[in-house]
Amino acid sequence: ISKKKDTRILISIIYNPIFQITSKFEFTNIKCTSLDKNFSDFDYCFIKPVNRTFKYISLKCKLYKIPITKVKLNVAMYKRYNGYRPFMYNLTIDACRFLKNPDKNTFFSWLYPFFIEYTNMNHPCPFDHDLLVDKLPGEFVSLRRIVLPFPEGDYLFESNWIAYDIPRARVKIYGTLS
Repeated sequence: ISKKKDTRILISIIYNPIFQITSKFEFTNIKCTSLDKNFSDFDYCFIKPVNRTFKYISLKCKLYKIPITKVKLNVAMYKRYNGYRPFMYNLTIDACRFLKNPDKNTFFSWLYPFFIEYTNMNHPCPFDHDLLVDKLPGEFVSLRRIVLPFPEGDYLFESNWIAYDIPRARVKIYGTLS
């Protein structure tokens, strides 16, 4: 075989992969905890199974001390190995600064589009209304392009909401990647 033919075969393998990696993400549980009931509380926080293959998450957090002008967000990802162990990410950002310019932080600018269509937290501070996530489907997570390969298994995505440097709420989303 000639060198030209070898090069064409190599290029066709690179640009037309034989194997395509696909995955499915499914929500398994959600836990919302208000850490300061005088500041905020959850009206509802649930996973709704529509049928055997379609589930969505909805939650509503009532804010009692508005407007809120200083918010930090800590997110961490855990993978289950004999209990949940830290996996890849544990980051904290100034949420108000991020919402003013979402392109400044690489990880959060990748994460934010997962739920921007399903929430009213889509504008910069101040927040002077209840916070909602409405009907966020697990399939949407599956359809997003995941840059890094994630091993199959059970995961926990934990978010801690800190207002005025005091922890106010925690949301834990459990799911399975298969």
